[in-house]
Order: sequence, then structure tokens, then C-alpha cells
Amino acid sequence: MYELGHFIDGKRVAGKSGRVSNIFNPATGEVQGTVALASDAELAAAVESAKAAQPKWAATNPQRRARVFMKFVELLNANMNELAEILSREHGKTIEDAKGDLIRGLEVCEFVIGIPHLQKSEFTEGAGPGIDMYSIRQAVGIGAGITPFNFPAMIPMWMFAPAIACGNAFILKPSERDPSIPIRLAELMIEAGLPAGILNVVNGDKGAVDAILTHPDIAAVSFVGSTPIARYVYGTAAMNGKRAQCFGGAKNHMIIMPDADMDQAANALMGAGYGSAGERCMAISVAVPVGEETANRLIEKLTPMVESLRIGPYTDEKADMGPVVTKEAEQRIRSLIDSGVEQGAKLVVDGRDFKLQGYEQGHFIGGCLFDHVTPDMDIYKTEIFGPVLSVVRAKNYEEALDLPMKHEYGNGVAIYTRDGDAARDFASRINIGMVGVNVPIPVPLAYHSFGGWKSSSFGDLNQHGTDSIRFWTRTKTITERWPSGIKGGAEFVIPTMK
Repeated sequence: MYELGHFIDGKRVAGKSGRVSNIFNPATGEVQGTVALASDAELAAAVESAKAAQPKWAATNPQRRARVFMKFVELLNANMNELAEILSREHGKTIEDAKGDLIRGLEVCEFVIGIPHLQKSEFTEGAGPGIDMYSIRQAVGIGAGITPFNFPAMIPMWMFAPAIACGNAFILKPSERDPSIPIRLAELMIEAGLPAGILNVVNGDKGAVDAILTHPDIAAVSFVGSTPIARYVYGTAAMNGKRAQCFGGAKNHMIIMPDADMDQAANALMGAGYGSAGERCMAISVAVPVGEETANRLIEKLTPMVESLRIGPYTDEKADMGPVVTKEAEQRIRSLIDSGVEQGAKLVVDGRDFKLQGYEQGHFIGGCLFDHVTPDMDIYKTEIFGPVLSVVRAKNYEEALDLPMKHEYGNGVAIYTRDGDAARDFASRINIGMVGVNVPIPVPLAYHSFGGWKSSSFGDLNQHGTDSIRFWTRTKTITERWPSGIKGGAEFVIPTMK
């Protein structure tokens, strides 16, 4: 058993509120530690630390800020095995998947090493008679991030790396389900040369979220979680005068055209649908084969692959996927599988009875494969966030296209085809934020921006890429003219460059 507090002003501190939450081992169901839940006063202490440190950090030249991230990337790579172990122990995902989580965060840290170039702005000489005009991008001040359990390293780094590189201080409120890795990352940032107070980690529940959203000194908030909470965070942040970017749920479709390489498509669906036990906002949870023959071939390919999934604890190096994160998550997933059966879908592979010897109390669910799913079913409408793949048969391309177009969510989508015309038409017409062509999980690399459409995203600036630099800075435009260039008397009309 271990006790986890917070990370404030450059060091670990114990919680003072008297409230804690249990940290479970998903593979065994046992409590392995506790995490303190912050009071408003503890959040305020983190903000005061950030407020004291931020002006000097913002005034630090961008090359020096970049060097902190150079060193941080070096430390991440050097400590990769330790970090993956910490992450897997609390989340349950396999070690290799945990390393992927870390590496996708590391890539954003590599991207912000370019902050001297990324934060440059514009200059116009001679915009008018004797007038020069230029714009600068300045830090917003103090930013905050509220992150989910499913990527406890990657998403915090997606938020704090660009925010801090731009000269802000940052308050991170990670998930209380797997809070150890964010605190370890904060320690490595200090080791890399980040001043104390610039990155604080405050653990907590809804109370800490509300304290962040209402604190007058926090200028911007980034959130990833469910759509109902994303709406709440976005609305509350706006009501309190904060800029916000909030990313919610997903129901990602893959269209399989008749000409697709079926082996390639089936392998893609296995990795994208069942990797990390389906606990990814970019997981493919709906396969849409076009035509009955395509559907039959797909089911024939997938069935033995799903049946042979290797499921185990993170310590099993050969495991394809681990448990889901909590008992509550397991029960919710099982309930949705039951609803699929009750509403008439065909459960081709039923993983509900899966038990792992020695881990009977763990939160394991075997891979499930549904066929003949229809858009009115709960398993189609709802983000399951578990190892469940639904096959919705489409008669033709237009019907297949219509499914993701009409769905509430618009995070990611993919098409598998050899037809360039079909792929181009699909990419152009689809109303989804991230599109893959023969790529199952189209998460953009760090120098492009990540974000969905419709009910998957709230706010007009996305994560990482150049959007992140815009989000964590404000533009200031200066128009200047020196006395030698000033002629004439007072002007009573609006200035122009006539």
C-alpha cells in the first residue's frame, strides 16, 4: 500500500483535506494505494505557487524554455521502463501499450522544443506613413488541464508541454484512478530544469474540477473525458471568463469497401478495436462492411482472431490486452453487451464469461464481436469503452457513409479501400475531425492538431500542433510611429492607411 498526495511548488506534498480515493490494481481488483483528494485551499496553494513563478518563466527566452524540454525528453527515454511499469500497474494496459502512451506524449515534448520558431509572430514595416506594425504571442498566464484515466501520461503531456513551452504555469488535475505517473512526470520536469511552481499536480474529484473552473487566476482550461462532462467544463469555464478546449466521447467507424485487402482490414480492426481493452477515445468500435459478401468475409476473418485474443495482466509480456480499469467500468460494459443481445444483435464471440486463473477478481472481459447491429441499438449509439466491436452491414457506399455522418460523435473515422476516388470522396465529405485512409487510428502526429467534430469537441482550437500554441497564448498587436514621422495636427476620424 502506498499513499499519494500532490505535487506543489516543485515537490511532493501530503494531502490535507482528509479525503482520499482508493487506487485499485485492475488485474486483481485489490486496493494497492490511496490518493488524496484536494480541498479548495490546496488548489489555491498550487495556484499561488504558479502565480509567483510564472512571470519570470514567461520572461525566460524561448531557447532556454526549449532546453528544459530537450532534457525532459532525454529523461523520459532514460526512464522509459520505470515509467511504463508505474503506468501499467495502475491502468492495467500492457507494458508495450504503456510505452506507446509515453512515446506519443514524448513526441509533443519534442515538437515544443521548436518553441523559438513556433512562438514567432509577424512584422510589417511601413504599414503607413512612418508606421510599423507587429504582433506578438504572449502566455495566457496560468493554465489548467483535467485529464482522463485512459492515457495518464500522453494526454497530460499533450497539455502541459505546449502550455509551459509558451511561458505559462500549469495546474494538472489527473484522473484519481491512475495518478502516480503524472506526479513522476512532474518530478522529471523539475530534474530537467523547470522552475518550481511552473508545473503543479493536484489530485482530486469533482470538487477540484470546480475549484479550477471558478478560480479567477486560471486563464485557460483543457479537458478530455466524456461528452456530458466536456459540455459542463466548457460551459462553466466560459461563464467564468476562461478560454477552454474540451474533448468528449467518440464512436469511431471503419468503412470496409468490397475491394479492401481483407487481411489488412481485419488486422487493423483487431488492433484498433481491442488494443488497450478498447479504452481509447480513438478505438474503432464500429465496422461497416459494404455489401453482404464483404460482411461475410469480414466476420469469417474476425471470429477466430477475436476468439484467440490473449488476455492477461500487464506483467504478461505476451498479452494482447489487459483488464478494464475498474469494477464499475466492467459492470457498465457488461450491461451494454447484455443490451445488445436483448435488442437483437448477434453476439458472434461472447467474452462475458472470460476468467483468468489466479486473477478471478480482476476486471477482465474477453473480446466481444457483434454482427447485424443496427443504428437504433444502445451498443451502436453509446461509447462502450471496452473490448466490443459492432459490425453494421451497409448495402452500398452511400449507406456506409451515412452512418458516421449521422452519428452524434465525430472524433475519428477510417476507410479501407484500394479505390483512390472513393477514398478522396470519403475524406472530403465526411463530417469527422480525424480521417484515416487505410489507417485505423488516425491520431495526427505532434506537429498536426488533434481534435474531433460534433459532440466530440467543444472549442475551436485543438490539441498539440500549431493550434496548441494559439490556444496557450494571446495575440497582442502593436502599431508604432516615432515622433520624427508625425506631421500635422489632431485627426478626428478613424485612422486609415490612406
